[in-house]
Amino acid sequence: MHDRLADRPPHRVIVFAFDGVRLMDVAAPLEVFATASGGARAYTVEVCTPDGRDVTTSTGLRISADLPSARVDHADTLVVPGPADLGTLEERPVLVEQVRLLAGRAQRVAAVCTGAFALAAAGLLRGRRATTHWEHAADLARRHPDTTVTPDAIFVQDGPILTSAGVTAGIDVCLALVEQDQGPEVARRVARDLVVFLQRPGGQSQFSVASRTSATGHPILRPLLDAIAADPAADHSPRALARNAGVSPRHLSRLFREQADTTPAAYVETMRLEAARIMLERGESVTATARRSGLGSDETLRRVFARHLSTTPSAYAARFRTTGTAHAGV
Repeated sequence: MHDRLADRPPHRVIVFAFDGVRLMDVAAPLEVFATASGGARAYTVEVCTPDGRDVTTSTGLRISADLPSARVDHADTLVVPGPADLGTLEERPVLVEQVRLLAGRAQRVAAVCTGAFALAAAGLLRGRRATTHWEHAADLARRHPDTTVTPDAIFVQDGPILTSAGVTAGIDVCLALVEQDQGPEVARRVARDLVVFLQRPGGQSQFSVASRTSATGHPILRPLLDAIAADPAADHSPRALARNAGVSPRHLSRLFREQADTTPAAYVETMRLEAARIMLERGESVTATARRSGLGSDETLRRVFARHLSTTPSAYAARFRTTGTAHAGV
């Protein structure tokens, strides 16, 4: 069996890079496939650019090109990174056309982060499920209603097309591809080498709760939001909030819908979840976190974590909390 594997030609991975591409979107796939190759050269990884010239990433770092996109006659895997600025794809429609042509020569296609927009614009996501960075998921769904967007997934595979979330999710999706190609043992080896999860727990929402809270400056709503953030365990029932604001519960609900696109109860739960997340990261116990965040009981905390983050408080704490044991040599 070893001899048969050794006789196979290397799996050809083409990474399409262009000016304005996010550096990590390119670097993560290169690192995963290079590490998976080891000494066996299971993969050959090449960077192609629109015209064969070097490109400048969004960080200002230049990436060398191996070949122009026109010279790619076939690829076992095509990786399409995303631009830091989505306007890049609109300003340079030739990029979308090149993605379409490259995909036609590839056995499978994987997009990293906003690379999903290039795939969608090229018609590759029509009738398929997909994901992208949580911040842009609604925009992807709006622009391409023929695509079913799953906003909380780390990555989604639909047939030969894979899409992934934010920049580091490029590692996740490429590990999944390595597992498909080389088996779970090789994928685990790569994950250990890169010090990452083979399958990351939870979804994108665990990284984005605070960033999705409202920034409204409404004179009635803003003081309430500040009070909720300052003391999430206090009485923030809709009736109590309305009383503190001097408005009716119905009017308060209308303000929350207009200004925060949510309900009072849902907003309070979101902020309590955020408080609980921070407490767990700092090393608080599950029971203390449930009480101090305002969620009350361990069971309520577990339900809220399952509903919003697709994980458990204990698993979240183990993933995000700094224990200090590595520095202690334990």
